[in-house]
Amino acid sequence: MIVGLRNSGPEYEGTRHNAGYDLLKIIAASVNVHLKRESKFLGDSAKMVLESQEVRLLAPTTFMNVSGQSVALFCNFYQITPAEILVIHDDLDLLPGVVRFKLGGGHGGHNGLRNIIQRLNNCSDFARIRIGIGHPGNSKLVSNYVLQRALTEEKTAIEGNFSRILTWLPYAVSGNWERAMTGLHSHQKLDREE
Repeated sequence: MIVGLRNSGPEYEGTRHNAGYDLLKIIAASVNVHLKRESKFLGDSAKMVLESQEVRLLAPTTFMNVSGQSVALFCNFYQITPAEILVIHDDLDLLPGVVRFKLGGGHGGHNGLRNIIQRLNNCSDFARIRIGIGHPGNSKLVSNYVLQRALTEEKTAIEGNFSRILTWLPYAVSGNWERAMTGLHSHQKLDREE
């Protein structure tokens, strides 16, 4: 299962916080599938085949901070465990143009991840694709920053790695995380933490 996090609604289209959803749409388009509204899951979903493995796609139609409602409904219906989930989300701690695969971990202050962890019975053992969006430099500015559209230069940097993710995604989905991480993480800008 691959989840692309977002705030749903036209006013949030293209905002930094919706970077996960933007990538999910590209993943779906790469195999010619379309996300369809599934009200029982509080989201848009599709089914695709990647490396002969069936993968479900989900884009919650809730607000970001209650994304876990949709994820939990979907997991319960399809009997998907946390270890079978890959969540794509924006990340303030990485510069625009940096993307990272990550296995497990905390929510790092991301409200969507926080709610998913809560709704999965406080389990954080799911994989992530972290899409760097940069940081405004002051924690008081974060709320407005993530709800704004990226500057043209930032948008180009953010979306510049989407094709690289598509290249290494099959390795991640098949469980070959070392290969996926090595391939994706090479030749990228440093993140803020480094």
